[in-house]
Amino acid sequence: MTERPKLGLIDDAVSDDPFDLAKLRVSQDFLETTNVKKLLTTVPIRKPSSQDFVRVHPSPAYRETLAFIELKDDREIYIANLGAVPELQAECYIATLFTASTRTGVLFMWPVRVPAADGRSNDWHTSAAEAAQLAMTRWVRIKANMSLRAYEIFEAESTIPDPIWPDLSFNEIYRIAFKDRLINSADHPVIKRLRG
Repeated sequence: MTERPKLGLIDDAVSDDPFDLAKLRVSQDFLETTNVKKLLTTVPIRKPSSQDFVRVHPSPAYRETLAFIELKDDREIYIANLGAVPELQAECYIATLFTASTRTGVLFMWPVRVPAADGRSNDWHTSAAEAAQLAMTRWVRIKANMSLRAYEIFEAESTIPDPIWPDLSFNEIYRIAFKDRLINSADHPVIKRLRG
């Protein structure tokens, strides 16, 4: 009598019941030998939560200054190609898009507004930029202080290991984040919506 290969399955008792758990149960050995690779398919675009300690990728190759449109009602952010659709300039804000990670390893893109063309600064934007700069070398958390009209920055006091950055370029990461959120023609649905 030939022995059936186990393939990591536990089959102590043989029965005719197709739902017999003894036939279906997968052994722990099989789970431990299965090679898997986590794929990055979603990258949120947001500022850090007030409860998250974050780090920002320190390399200049992992940030870029771009034009953005935010649909506040839908909580969606789009990149605008102002070369292709210059009439959007009045609707856009300019921000540096940073590659960031939470302490729990969630990769996200953090747009931080740059000073306006007229040189006026905003304490919210200035404090966010300072937090992003500090987060390149240490774990920080930001929290909005309405009385201060700026973000307060808190540094982690305990030792937290550096984040493990994915083996992807900035170009690959931002393409995942903005896969359906690039406005590069006058026919884009967002432009139609803005025009009414």
